[in-house]
Amino acid sequence: QVQLVESGGGLVQAGGSLRLSCAASGRISGSVMAWFRQAPGKEREIVASIRWTSGTTYYADSVKGRFTISRDGAEKTGYLQMNSLKPEDTGVYYCAAGVGGTRRYYYDYWGQGSQVTVSS
Repeated sequence: QVQLVESGGGLVQAGGSLRLSCAASGRISGSVMAWFRQAPGKEREIVASIRWTSGTTYYADSVKGRFTISRDGAEKTGYLQMNSLKPEDTGVYYCAAGVGGTRRYYYDYWGQGSQVTVSS
């Protein structure tokens, strides 16, 4: 059983930065941690993922070069550093853990969601 607790969302102006955190309990080794986001009226989409053991990362084209996913293995916490934020980055961000993939059904465990709002 894995539980994920998110923090770090908020309101920021375009061009600004935020860092989201996802604290995990339970066994995370061998899993992938991912960040998804869901904008109003949009499907939930993956933005980044990291293999917990190896550190291998994936980024959606829309965030590549602006967002960085990382993890602190000792504290079992994942992070999403978001730089150069754009209004289209606005949405509810969810961390997730599972076998890994680009679609939500590859993930069995989810954080509660964090609102990120980027103003123009």
